[in-house]
Amino acid sequence: MFKGSMVALVTPFKDGRIDEKALEGLVEFHIKNGTTALVPCGTTGESATLSYDEHDKVIELTIRFARGRVPVIAGTGSNSTEEAIALTRHAKKVGAAASLQVSPYYNRPTQKGLYLHFKAIAEAVDMPIVLYNIASRTGVNIEPETFVKLAAIKNIIGVKEASGSLEQMARIRKLCPKEFLLISGDDALTLPVLSIGGVGIISVVANIIPRDVADMCIAFENGNISKAQDLHYKMLPLVKAMFIETNPIPVKTAMGLMKMIDPSLRLPMCEMLPENREKLVKELKDYKLV
Repeated sequence: MFKGSMVALVTPFKDGRIDEKALEGLVEFHIKNGTTALVPCGTTGESATLSYDEHDKVIELTIRFARGRVPVIAGTGSNSTEEAIALTRHAKKVGAAASLQVSPYYNRPTQKGLYLHFKAIAEAVDMPIVLYNIASRTGVNIEPETFVKLAAIKNIIGVKEASGSLEQMARIRKLCPKEFLLISGDDALTLPVLSIGGVGIISVVANIIPRDVADMCIAFENGNISKAQDLHYKMLPLVKAMFIETNPIPVKTAMGLMKMIDPSLRLPMCEMLPENREKLVKELKDYKLV
C-alpha cells in the first residue's frame, strides 16, 4: 500500500494562515503526477510551527481533498508521548491511512525510551505507524537493534529512514522482517535505498517534480535500472539545491518561483540568503522549471 513516490507535503500559508485553496491545488497536482501517498505535517510541512488546531486542520483538509484516491500518512509525532497519542487519535478519526511518528526531539530519550514511546502510541491507537528516524533534527538515532524490537509490535509497519547512512539502512533491512517497510527519507539516496530492498521515498523534491520521482521508482520496480539511474542523476543537482538551506526553505522558495504557492514561511524559518537563492534559481532554470 505504501510504496513509490510519497510526498512530504509543504503547508502553504497566505497572510499568516493556512492557504486551503493552494493546498487543494497541491493535492490535485500530486494525484495527477503519480504521487502514491500524501504526507502532511512532517518536517517539510513545518509541523513545529503549527498550532494543534492547525495541525489537525491540515490533516483533515488533505484527507478531504484526496477523496480516497491516494492514502494520507499523517505526521502526528511529538516529543511528548501523550501529545503524539492525541494527534494520532485525531488522524485516525478523520480517516488517515497511517501515522508518521518522528522520534522525540530535544529530550533525547535512550533506546529504551524510544521503544517505550513508540510502543505506547501503537498500543493506544490501532492504525499503521511508520517511524521517522532523523537524528540530524532530533538529536538521537534509532539503532537497528531497536528497530528489530519495534518491528515486532502490532501496527508498526516500517520506517522513513533519514539517517543518511546506507549501512544503517542495510542493517535494518537485514535484521527486520521482510514485511517491515524501509522507506528512504533522503532524496539523494532513494535509488540506493531501493537497491537494498527499500520500497520508496517520502520525498521533498517531489513537491516540485513529482512525475520524475514517481517514474524513477516505477522504473526500478519494473527492472528498468538504466532509466532509474538516468532519472536519479538528472534529479541530483536539483535535490542538492533543495538542501542548501534548512528544509523547507528552498523547496517553498522554489514553489513560489514556479507560481505554485505563496512561498511564505513561519519564523524561525526565513527567506533564503541572496547567494543561495541564485544557486536555487540556476538549478530550477537548468531543470526547465522556471
